[in-house]
Amino acid sequence: MLGVFIISVLLLVLISVGLLIKGVLYLFNRFRGRQVLFATKGVRRSLLGMLIVLVLGITLIVITQLTAATPKIAKDNSIAELRKVELNGRKEWISIRGENRSKPVLLFLAGGPGGSQLAATRYELAKLEKDFIVVNWEQPGSGKSYSAIPRKNLTPEIYVEDGTALVRSLLKEFKQEKLYLLGESWGSALGIFMVKEQPELYHAFIGTGQMVAFEETEKIDYALAMKLAKENGDQKVVDTLRKNGEPPYYGNSVTTKSATYLNYLSQKMVGNPEIQNGGFQTMRDLAAKEYGILDKVNYLRGILQTFNHVYPQLYNVDLRKEYSTLDVPVYFLLGKHDINAPLSLTEDYYQKLDAPNKEIIWFEHSGHNPWINEPERFVEAVQQIAENKK
Repeated sequence: MLGVFIISVLLLVLISVGLLIKGVLYLFNRFRGRQVLFATKGVRRSLLGMLIVLVLGITLIVITQLTAATPKIAKDNSIAELRKVELNGRKEWISIRGENRSKPVLLFLAGGPGGSQLAATRYELAKLEKDFIVVNWEQPGSGKSYSAIPRKNLTPEIYVEDGTALVRSLLKEFKQEKLYLLGESWGSALGIFMVKEQPELYHAFIGTGQMVAFEETEKIDYALAMKLAKENGDQKVVDTLRKNGEPPYYGNSVTTKSATYLNYLSQKMVGNPEIQNGGFQTMRDLAAKEYGILDKVNYLRGILQTFNHVYPQLYNVDLRKEYSTLDVPVYFLLGKHDINAPLSLTEDYYQKLDAPNKEIIWFEHSGHNPWINEPERFVEAVQQIAENKK
């Protein structure tokens, strides 16, 4: 479904650009000099029609961008805002949702790099809004924050700097000393980076779909996809994997080559009868009120382009080596059937990790995304973590 949507968007863009170029060339060749005085009524009508379509298109884009919002919460002391914030001079977006402004703040870090989950978390984790002020950060290079920084300047350090600036801003606004940090997939590694940097800002860190060692993860995933493809007779996948070669990948094809095995493994998880609720509902999320038309395009650009630029910068990260000591409680909420983020690496990291408190909470019917596969139990686990901190 996502592939069809991407192709449709690209076709619309190409057709629009093609029509504009064709129109410009036609005008240039047809009406040079004084010939413009003799334009026919048919041509004038065509030009007027093109202008009307262009104006309507621009108007529609502007309206959808200006009216993008997160649905209200019908509670007296609630908060439900879609907000632009400035973090270290960069303009980025967040959503803030909670039934009670006096509750603890929980900051959600999306996967990626380049992923946007404003709508997905609102749908899947709505019950967290009862006990927390849930903040979802559109990280630079993703969704509504796609243009926060030129892509060539985007580094893991930028994410840590901006994430920490956001945390300080939230604590000041809601008059709290600490908050809960929840990261999924890439966001789970980013969360570890952040709590290592400023542990005094956090009650606890919660990681799900936990990433540990990026290059090793890619090699394990590649090998597993190759094994499964051979066993299932998926020769096209085998051929593509062989053509791409073993990761790590660099250059302009990081996303496309990685997608060969990551998408294949995701399909296997979606088809696993032991896993509940499948995976992301991308079309539902893209249709959400939080995204204007440009945001929807940038949602896809983040997945394709930001990932391509940032991910190779993470290959040398291994949490077992540089982040084996953390000064905050750490909880890993892991799906038993996750074949995206190797569980063996997370368990190894857990054994090496020195933290005030640590725990693995297993989800028997989940893959890489327990917060989607078993959302009710996921919410209960997060609520229990917060309850234990009181």
